[in-house]
Amino acid sequence: MVMDITELENEQLEDKNIQSSITPQILKDDNTGEDEETKEIVILETEETKPQVTKNPFPPQGRLNKCITNGTLLVVIWFAISSISSPDHYPDKNSFQLLFVFCCSVIGGKLLEVIRIPSVPPLPPLFGMLLAGFAIRNAPYISERIHVSKEWSSTLRNIALTLILIKAGLGLDLQALKRLTRVCVRLSLGPCLMEAFSTAVISHFLLNFPWQWGFLLGFVVGAVSPAVVVPSMLQLQEEGYGVEKGIPTLLMAASSVDDILAITGFSIFMSMVFSTGGILHDLLTSFRDVILGVLLGTFWGICLRYFPSEDQTNITMKRAGLILGSCVTAVLVSNSIGTHGAGGLFTLMLTFIGGAHWTTDRNEVQKIITFAWDIFKPLLFALVGLEVSVEALKSDAIGISIACMSLALLVRISATFFLVTFAGFNFKEKIFIALSWIPKATVQAVLGPLALETARISSPHLEPYAKDVMTIAFLAILITAPNGALLINILGPRLLARCSPN
Repeated sequence: MVMDITELENEQLEDKNIQSSITPQILKDDNTGEDEETKEIVILETEETKPQVTKNPFPPQGRLNKCITNGTLLVVIWFAISSISSPDHYPDKNSFQLLFVFCCSVIGGKLLEVIRIPSVPPLPPLFGMLLAGFAIRNAPYISERIHVSKEWSSTLRNIALTLILIKAGLGLDLQALKRLTRVCVRLSLGPCLMEAFSTAVISHFLLNFPWQWGFLLGFVVGAVSPAVVVPSMLQLQEEGYGVEKGIPTLLMAASSVDDILAITGFSIFMSMVFSTGGILHDLLTSFRDVILGVLLGTFWGICLRYFPSEDQTNITMKRAGLILGSCVTAVLVSNSIGTHGAGGLFTLMLTFIGGAHWTTDRNEVQKIITFAWDIFKPLLFALVGLEVSVEALKSDAIGISIACMSLALLVRISATFFLVTFAGFNFKEKIFIALSWIPKATVQAVLGPLALETARISSPHLEPYAKDVMTIAFLAILITAPNGALLINILGPRLLARCSPN
């Protein structure tokens, strides 16, 4: 009996211990549930009481705000400059017209960037800028009210030419030229000279051009456009197409030399065309301009290697200012005194010799020059479009001009294919290089109107030839710029070998 009572007490004691061990766990679990519920309630209350951030449509943000800011800044700066330059201290009519042309050109370039056709590569914005100027000139209501001063137009084109020459001089990559010396020289000189010579012969027989005008036209249309070639090659290079054999680097390096040759040849024949002396006098005059430009540019380029010194502040801005001021002055002064080729060669030698000595600041100076070029580029292509009137164009003249340009272009393509035959490229790569070497834009936009403006001022009897040069330059941009960009973007992935980018 005693044993039973003892066992019963032991069992009750064990039950109490088990209960005592379970109860805290249950309480703990209950508290955990309460804590979770409390946390959920707090979170819900926080979310309910948290102020909701709503996007206010005003003031606008992002791209719209950037467009409004840049547009307002442009208008304010333009009004300030026009008010200072105007004798009445308020913007004159010509300023408003030029601002209108600039805005339309920018809009035309942006439209080509925004409007994309599916499965079709993007067209270069400069094509839209050219069409904007052409539309302004030939629109019935607008053309009667928009007349940009010839003096302003000439000055702006010369400044644009100066910026192109500065970019070409600073953009020469010595390392790339050393690696690809032979093929780069052949590709830079051969196609341009062949197209210039063939254009001179074809225009002499089809358009009845004198030989001097034929070669002048040849060097106008003989230049390739870095504004079309370089962006397309950079895109292919980023994707790894043709990188193993250096095709994008080759074409980008050769494009600058190609432009330099075309501008130099144009300057020489420009002096010969508008010279009043004989052939010997013209040759001596051209030789004088070349020597003068090379010597002065070399001297000033050596000076800019050491001025400003490295211990100064804002070296990049000072160097860019010295280059822009010196080169613009040289080009404008040389044109005003009749030495047309000296200013361009001065610019090339100055930028090449001076820039080759700069190590860290060269890229920064290039960025400043590129910014200035981005401002003048819309004006340049719009002003070229403004020079072309549909009423003045004759259907037979357009056909003959296109035929002349097309035949010379075929000679260029064939010459390019032949010149890269012995450079280690396969058949597909040679086809790509030959077809990608046809876009024309920037040099034609600058050089085409120069002969026309000079003829209007000094030799009105030569104006018909100058108008034909202007028309062919316009057609060359209109046909080859978009088609060349499309060919590069379409054929590049199909004809070039791809290596995986790092």
